[in-house]
Amino acid sequence: MEQGDPRRVTPTLVSAPMGSDTLTVTWADGAETAIPNALLRGYCPCAGCQGHSGDIRWIPGGNAALDTIEEVGSYALSFTFGDGHGSGIYTFRYLRSLGELSAALAADPSRRGQTLSRSLT
Repeated sequence: MEQGDPRRVTPTLVSAPMGSDTLTVTWADGAETAIPNALLRGYCPCAGCQGHSGDIRWIPGGNAALDTIEEVGSYALSFTFGDGHGSGIYTFRYLRSLGELSAALAADPSRRGQTLSRSLT
């Protein structure tokens, strides 16, 4: 699949069972990504966490339990975490990137804390 293939950023199934610590997304291109809730919370793209410019950086802390998941139009999801934080909008493109980062961290934990380009959001 080429990078510009819209199936890469079109989810067909989003799963986050109650009490689970991982969000799983199945994509239209057949890929499946697993994103730990802590990674979602730590890389929250909202202005309150990240400011209004620059790369997105890892912000430790906060209760990462997922309380709610809501669709934002036809392009994103928003999450409310156990600490009440819920202002981040996670585009499908950004979620795919977080899934890829999660897989990379599993293979090489030294990548923890790397920054992500704001252009992914």
